[in-house]
Amino acid sequence: MCKTDQILIIQTAYIGDVLLTTPLIQACRDHFPDAAIDIMVIPAAGPLVETHPALRQVILYDKRKSQSGCRGVIAMAGRLRRTQYTLVLTPHRSLRSAVLAWCSRARIRIGFDTSSGVLLLTHRVRYDRTRHEVERNLSLLTALGIVTGPKRPQIYATAADCKVVDQRLEGLAAPGQPLIAIAPGSIWATKRWPAASFRQLAERIVGAGWPVVWIGGTEDRPLCEEISRGLAGRWLNGAGQFSFRQSAEVIRRAALLVSNDSAPLHAASAMGTPTVAIFGPTVTEFGFGPLSEVATVVQRDLACRPCSIHGGRTCPIGTHACMTGITVEQVFNEIVRMV
Repeated sequence: MCKTDQILIIQTAYIGDVLLTTPLIQACRDHFPDAAIDIMVIPAAGPLVETHPALRQVILYDKRKSQSGCRGVIAMAGRLRRTQYTLVLTPHRSLRSAVLAWCSRARIRIGFDTSSGVLLLTHRVRYDRTRHEVERNLSLLTALGIVTGPKRPQIYATAADCKVVDQRLEGLAAPGQPLIAIAPGSIWATKRWPAASFRQLAERIVGAGWPVVWIGGTEDRPLCEEISRGLAGRWLNGAGQFSFRQSAEVIRRAALLVSNDSAPLHAASAMGTPTVAIFGPTVTEFGFGPLSEVATVVQRDLACRPCSIHGGRTCPIGTHACMTGITVEQVFNEIVRMV
């Protein structure tokens, strides 16, 4: 590929999926140092990648609201054609992503063989369910004869982000005192460890003299308020108070993160923060486990697990035993061991 080539990566899934695509961005920059690299994401994920130094631009695609339906696809297709991309990579396996790749008229369009629009691609790579999602995304480049080594996700916080974190964490933890970050939320209800369990865990942590900071989006703030109401000791409800990049910076400064199977888990992988991950309906074998060098997964061995690749709104058998059966003692013991 020549130095004037233009590359587009299409990943319009959730913010955690976009984060796990960042190693692919870097691999493209490493192998095509003169190329212009763009990425298409949903608006919520835009701030995550807008500071990535390998990118020329971030294309926001509001597929569920202002750009939904055929009209939105047609408008976006016209924009992509005008840019004249040479290479399009589609980690996202939806039909819409494949249609947009095809509409770009790029000479090379690479996606997975499990894509709903596989016939619209020029190159298909096997979706290996035994590998981590980061490795799967990087494997798209094998269609070009490129094999790249393992890479961690990347988040680039700005000086302004760090300043916000400095201000809001001031006085929370004494010098040398471990700060424990907890992310109790998930967009999937069945992937959430019960609020009462998180409350009891927080009581154990602050009782041990370790301050706690809650991590999450605006939608998680009521949950964090419920969990921490009347909690003695040092703690900060950071849910909805930090951007995703700022939350990642908080996680970087923490001694450890406790998280469900959700986006903060992948932020900890990016920042190299030790992690205690709580898995219920999903399993790490799906390829979305922690990548931090120091990490453990707390889970139950049940015949009904896994019940879904993403989780669900309700437990299919009505027990939610995969989560309710994980004890506070189990999780706290892992924290003590790792801290």
